[in-house]
Amino acid sequence: MPKREVVLHVNGVERVVLIRPADVLLDVLRAQLGLTGAKPGCENGDCGACTVLLGGEPYKSCIMLAIEGVGQSITTVEGLRDAPVQRAFASCYAFQCGYCTPGFIMNVHALVQRGIPFDECEVVQWLESNICRCTSYEEIEKAVQSLSPPR
Repeated sequence: MPKREVVLHVNGVERVVLIRPADVLLDVLRAQLGLTGAKPGCENGDCGACTVLLGGEPYKSCIMLAIEGVGQSITTVEGLRDAPVQRAFASCYAFQCGYCTPGFIMNVHALVQRGIPFDECEVVQWLESNICRCTSYEEIEKAVQSLSPPR
């Protein structure tokens, strides 16, 4: 199948990539743009290690076609540049091996960016889309709770 040149708006920069219609966004980000923060985990949308933001909303890039990103604002963990969520994860030790951490950070960043206070129940719901096999979720939940805007 022939490749086609498209422009993706990634981390505030327009990037030209060559894609086939079947290329998934995760592979294009990693192989063509060198943005390896989004990780291949399950590669079927279950684990969340590949989470990126499209227009501020979390999406699993392993099950999204790259062509669907055209005209969208795509943010990867590399695009956050020391965001409060990253500092909260570090200060609460909300990681062990770190493989899943970028996906969690992107998902939580989207929650925090809404600017609406959230409770423990909502945190648990938001974290359900990501899986960590190394640690309990206690530290992750603590990091997220520390970011809730005041009520």
